[in-house]
Amino acid sequence: MSSTTAPASAVPATELVPAHVVEDLQGIVQLLSDGTVKRFQLPQVLPPPPVRWKDVVYDETHNLSLRVFVPPLAGAEKLPVAACLRLAGELPAVVLSVDYRLAPEHRLPAAHDDADAFFSWLRAQAAATTDLWLAESADFGRVFVSGDSAGGNIAHHAIVRIGSGALATGAARVAGCILLYPFFGGEQRTASEAAGSNDIYLTLPVSDQMWRLALPAGASRDHPLANPFGPDSPALDSVALPPLLVVAGTRDLLVDRIKDFVARLNATGKKRAEFVEFPGKGHAFFSVEHDGEVTGEMIRDVLRPFVHGGAAAPAS
Repeated sequence: MSSTTAPASAVPATELVPAHVVEDLQGIVQLLSDGTVKRFQLPQVLPPPPVRWKDVVYDETHNLSLRVFVPPLAGAEKLPVAACLRLAGELPAVVLSVDYRLAPEHRLPAAHDDADAFFSWLRAQAAATTDLWLAESADFGRVFVSGDSAGGNIAHHAIVRIGSGALATGAARVAGCILLYPFFGGEQRTASEAAGSNDIYLTLPVSDQMWRLALPAGASRDHPLANPFGPDSPALDSVALPPLLVVAGTRDLLVDRIKDFVARLNATGKKRAEFVEFPGKGHAFFSVEHDGEVTGEMIRDVLRPFVHGGAAAPAS
């Protein structure tokens, strides 16, 4: 039995060297040398009955969808529109969980462009929805824009564009904004960033890596989409922002940056943002502990009063 070997020159060089990992974000996202991106797929979490859910495409161009969660209606009263899955049954609220394009395949401002596309869709739904679920359940006069971590960053910039008149919402009226540990950055380190963090979900190297992969090529962490109060960021003094609720944990690497964000918003002389801090909690605690006792406490004592009226109780 004989065999033959093809000359090395006949084999493309790219086939000789397999793709290797060039960026590894805690095993959650891996960027390979050939440009391929691998993502760890989290298990799907769905609400228990009687909350109903379905998927709806809001941007056909980029094949982006959102998931609608609708709890049972208490009487004939329509419910506010908010985000975050567990909120559907426990606030209660109609929840629209929105997909957006992710980095590093799609660097910023792609995700913010997708937020604009979502609000365009929401504006059309508020004007004349053909979706029976939304028609019977959603109060478009009480929309709460919310997000956690990167979603909190996107939510902030969305309400700034809305408040400055750059993004129209039509009959969909933004009644408030909830930012859960928003992912902001900056070249100058805050005290909590300089001290480092033992939070397993967000360390300083991981934070820097995320910005490096997400920001426009060559941009620094003072880019306006990273740092709301950076040297090139637009002034917010005259922007008509809705009431804001900002939440963070004391162990979050970004806690001092988030506190500074709230202080700057409130420095104009009128209180724009309410800040609630959860002792002993790190970044992403709401997402990681979505079935936990602290999450229930936050929904019951902090988020529900903010959405349905009344003062949010401080975390204990």
